Amino acid sequence: MVITHVHLVPVCREEIEDGFLRIRGSRIDALGEMALFAGAEPGEEILNARGGWLLPGLIDAHSHLGLFGDGMGVEGDDGNEIADPVTPQLRAIDGINPLDRGFREALDYGVTTVLSGPGSANAISGQAAVLKTDGCCVDDMLLSPAAAMKFALGENPKGTYAPRSQLPSTRMATAALIREELSRARRYLEDLRRAEEDEEGDLDPPEYDAKSEALLPVLQGSMAVHIHAHRADDIFTAARLMEEFSLHGAIVHATEGHRIAPRFARFGIPVICGPVIASRSKPELASLSRSAPAVLCRAGIRVALCTDHPELPQEFLMLSAALCHREGMSRQEALRAVTLTPAEIIGMDGRIGSLAPGKDADLVLYPADPLSGLERPVSVFVNGKMVRG
Repeated sequence: MVITHVHLVPVCREEIEDGFLRIRGSRIDALGEMALFAGAEPGEEILNARGGWLLPGLIDAHSHLGLFGDGMGVEGDDGNEIADPVTPQLRAIDGINPLDRGFREALDYGVTTVLSGPGSANAISGQAAVLKTDGCCVDDMLLSPAAAMKFALGENPKGTYAPRSQLPSTRMATAALIREELSRARRYLEDLRRAEEDEEGDLDPPEYDAKSEALLPVLQGSMAVHIHAHRADDIFTAARLMEEFSLHGAIVHATEGHRIAPRFARFGIPVICGPVIASRSKPELASLSRSAPAVLCRAGIRVALCTDHPELPQEFLMLSAALCHREGMSRQEALRAVTLTPAEIIGMDGRIGSLAPGKDADLVLYPADPLSGLERPVSVFVNGKMVRG
C-alpha cells in the first residue's frame, strides 16, 4: 500500500507537507515528497490521505493496560500482588488480558504500543512487558516480555503495608527493602559466577532463588528499572539507588520534578510524566502541573508522556501531548513525547517511534494537526495492517 498526499510527521526529521509513504509487508519501505513518487507498482493499493497528517503509532511507556480490568472489580484486578512487598519474579504477561476493551480504545485513538506492567503497591512489583495493542493473545503481541522492572517509592507502598503494621511503613523501609533485595541478588550472582569459574568443581551453585534470578538482568544491565516517584525527595532516592547498583532506566511520574529541574538534570535520567490530565487526589500530587514537562525539557531532561491507564484512559495520550504543548512544550517535544522518546526509553526505537524505512509500519492518520487536541484518527495501522479506518 502507498499513502499519498499526506502531511508526514516522521518525528526523526523535518515534516513533509505533501508526501507519500509506502508500506511493504509489515514495514515502512519508503517515504518522501510527492514530487519524488514514481507511481504505484502493479496491483499496489493507494490511499489518498487528502492532506491528512501521518504520524508513527503512539507509544505509552507507562500503562497498566489489561492488568486492571475496565469496569470490573476484584476479578479483573491483577496489577498489584499485595501479599508481599517485594515480588520481582512476577511477570505482567501472565496477568494481561488482551481482550479488555481498553485495547480496542487504545487502537481507536492511535496508541499502537504500550509498556504495561504491575502497579506501585510494592517496593519491587515485577516485570513490565512491551506489546502492540492489536491482537487476542499476548504472546503474539509482544515486543519484549520483560522490558523493565517496576520499583516504587513514597506513598503507595506505605499506604498498602502500614495499615497492616508491616514493612514498609516508612520511606526508609521502602528504600531498605529495595537495597536489601538488590544486594541479595548481587551476592547470588557472585555465587553463580564463582561456581561456574570453579575448575575443580568443589563449589556448588547457590540454591535457586526466583526473586534473585528475576533481578539478575537488572544488575547485568539488560533490563531497565522504572521507578515510581512523585515527591522530590523520592526522585533523589531513586537516583541514589540507581547509582549505588549501576542501574539504568527512568523515573515514572516525577510530579515534583519541575521544582528541582536543574539538579534533577544532572543525573541524566529520563522521565515518564503523567497522567497530566488528573486531579490532585492525594498529597503526592499537590504539585501537579501540566507545565512540568515543558520545564523538564528546558532543563535538558528527556520526557515521555504517559496515561498510567486506567488512571487516565489510554485514549487520552495525544490529548495529553496537546495540553503540554499548550503549556510550553514545543511542537517537536510534544509529538516526540508520545512517539520517539518513549520508544527510546523502552529500548524499541530501532523498530517503532518514528517514520523511517525498515521500521514497523505502525501508523496513525489524522484528518488535521493532532496537537489541536480535537482530532481523532481516521486510520490506524499496526505492522502494516489497517486495524482502524
